[in-house]
Amino acid sequence: FLPSLPENKILVAQHPLLIVANQTATLVCNYTYNGTGKEFRASLHKGTDSSVQVCAISWNATKISSESNKDFNCQGDHEKDKIIFNIWNMNANQTDIYFCKIEVMYPPPYVYNEKSNGTVIHVKETPTQIQEPQSAIPLWILATLTGILALYSMLITAVFINYRQKSKKSMYHQSDYMNMTPRHALYQKNKGYPSYAPTRDYTAYRS
Repeated sequence: FLPSLPENKILVAQHPLLIVANQTATLVCNYTYNGTGKEFRASLHKGTDSSVQVCAISWNATKISSESNKDFNCQGDHEKDKIIFNIWNMNANQTDIYFCKIEVMYPPPYVYNEKSNGTVIHVKETPTQIQEPQSAIPLWILATLTGILALYSMLITAVFINYRQKSKKSMYHQSDYMNMTPRHALYQKNKGYPSYAPTRDYTAYRS
């Protein structure tokens, strides 16, 4: 609410807080003026000392023009009893207090508003999104190659296990079936003993 003013005075009112979550801010400066000015200028300033001019707009009955600081993306617009400043691509470092200034440029006397309470623009930090690098090889080809490699590894493993089992069985049979044929002692062969003894006939001893 803006109270009535003496002639040739300007009063500005701003919303105290503006939270920016999508990097775009719309700051509205409501004002009252009951003088006879024909050419005006409105500007938006940043910081407690209003040291940085963000952007500005000038207008008269037939013409309107806008200018912006190179470090900001800002554009002003004039409507009845209000100035609208649109700021986009904002970052967290631009969080600060912003003041509207409205001036009567012509005809004299030069008039401008007393400093308002300002608007704190709080720009929320934008979370960093990490994009995974996209593979040049299609996903289905990678999946197919992975399947083939897995199957090949399983076959190699099965063949190796089968070979080991066969090797163990072969070694086991060789140790079980050793040549068990008895051999004569060396001293028997030297004495010339026959390898067998004849069957004795016991009938000769019978009475």
